[in-house]
Formats: sequence, C-alpha cells, structure tokens
Amino acid sequence: MGPLLYRVSGEERGRIKGEVKSWLFLDRIIHPVKTVIFPSYCRLCSRLLEKKGEKVICSDCLELIEIHKGAVCPVCGRFYYHNYNSEFPCQDCLNDLPPFTRHRSLGAYAGRLKEIIILFKYRGYENLSRPLARLVYKYLAEDGLFSGVDFILPVPLYRKREKARGFNQAELLARELSRLCSIPTLPGVLVKVKNTPAQVSLEASDREVNLKGAFSVRKKEKIENRTLLLVDDVFTTGSTVKECALALKRAGAREVRAVTLARA
Repeated sequence: MGPLLYRVSGEERGRIKGEVKSWLFLDRIIHPVKTVIFPSYCRLCSRLLEKKGEKVICSDCLELIEIHKGAVCPVCGRFYYHNYNSEFPCQDCLNDLPPFTRHRSLGAYAGRLKEIIILFKYRGYENLSRPLARLVYKYLAEDGLFSGVDFILPVPLYRKREKARGFNQAELLARELSRLCSIPTLPGVLVKVKNTPAQVSLEASDREVNLKGAFSVRKKEKIENRTLLLVDDVFTTGSTVKECALALKRAGAREVRAVTLARA
C-alpha cells in the first residue's frame, strides 16, 4: 500500500492510514474469536492453529525442520557430515565446475521439511511460501548469499505445467525473498521453452540430457553484467539449476548463485 498512498492527497492519505490502523486493532480483537468459531488445524500434526500468523502448519512443526548448520561445499552446497575442510570444493565440483558460483539449501529433503514442501508444491498451500522464505533468509543470509545480488530469478515452469498447477512455487518463494531482502525479482526473463518430462521420473544420468536447451533468456540486456540469485524448491542432482545458470551466463550475466529449500 505504501507507494499507492502517495498518489492521493495528504488528507486522504491520513484517512486511509487511520482506517488501516483501525482494521489492525479490530483484527487483534477478532482473531481469538475467529479461532473458536472457525477453528483451523495444522495439516501435519492436527494441532489447533491459535497463534497469531499461523496458517496451514503450526509453529511447532516449523521448528521441527532440521536446518543443516554444518560444513558444506563452498560451490554446490553439498552437505559435509564428517570432519572435512569446508574451504575446499567437493570432488564433483573439482571434476566439473558448475556454471553457478554458489548454491545453498536449508536442509535435507527429509522429515518435516519434506512434508512441508509437499504441502506447498503439490497440495496447493501457496501461503507456505512466506514461512519457508523467512527460514531461508534467516539461516542463509548470514552466509553472504544475498550480498551483492542485483536480481532474484525463479526457476521457471513450462507454461502449460504452470497453468495446470495454478502457480510456480519458485516464483512465490522468489517474491517473498525479494520482500525480505529488498532485492527486486525478474520474473519472465528466464523462461522454460521445452516441455520436458518431470525430473523426478528420470534416472540421475538422464536428467542433464533431459534439460539441454530447455531454458531461454528474454530481454538479455536486463541481466547483462549482473549478479543473479536463482530460486527453486529442491536441489537433487543440480541439473535444473545448472542448465538455468548456463543459459543466464550465456546471456551475459556476470555471476549466478542459487538457493533452494532442500537438498535431496
């Protein structure tokens, strides 16, 4: 509402702000009543959602997400579970350096994190993008992942698949991250031009081949010599992020980083 307020007169602006404050005050009073008359329950543990701001899942289930806080590969973000020097890239990155400079995930695609991603991606609970984005920003911003980034780009879906699903989960996450870190998004610049089979249905060796030439960049001048942050939900073999980063680098991007919710 902020920018819109400056399109009206000062007197009208004051009236609108007053109305907003009144509604916020009323909501604080009405919220406890709403939870009694129209109770809502956590989709994972069935606990009553009675705390302010709780939607779809409860705060207790969010706290059960296992965040990886150990060492990672400085390039692809592979989790190191042993006493490995995290200053050095993993063997996969040494053998074949990816087109992105850094990738990070919140944690492993397991447990509560996996369950929440399934609700978000396949059950249509779009408003889970907000708490998930908050977790990403809380735990990964301190690693400098967002520092110096010019634009945030969601990994795109093929248009027919997005239409069938009704939304692109990566775009919802990108939008929420943009709001948190004040870095603008560039939706529609990176597009998927091939309707490829779902990666989950393929063997690891076939995933990279499946995505060859699947992504294209529109309005290349917008990303030329820019540092970009790709956003997606799950990093498995890394084929999707690699192919997107390759398309962006070929189009003139200076640097491409990536962030995902989970690593499978």
